[in-house]
Amino acid sequence: MANVNVTIRMDEHLKEQADELFSDLGLSMSAAFTMFAKQAVREQRIPFEIKRNVPIAMASDDAVNAVSEKLMQKNAKAYGELAK
Repeated sequence: MANVNVTIRMDEHLKEQADELFSDLGLSMSAAFTMFAKQAVREQRIPFEIKRNVPIAMASDDAVNAVSEKLMQKNAKAYGELAK
């Protein structure tokens, strides 16, 4: 199968760090990205976990309880009918 050239852009410092790491592992940048692509195709997914680094704000228990209480009061008659 014929090889093709692929061009990617990345931060210069990141490229230097990646080159050093891959070299220590006995790989070229090209070999490392080929390994990544082969594993991604084989597994049909990105071969590592991707998640947000931003913490998600959660409602406090007090806020959740306040909303629940309002709903209970608003629907007290319906809840009473259901309890029969």
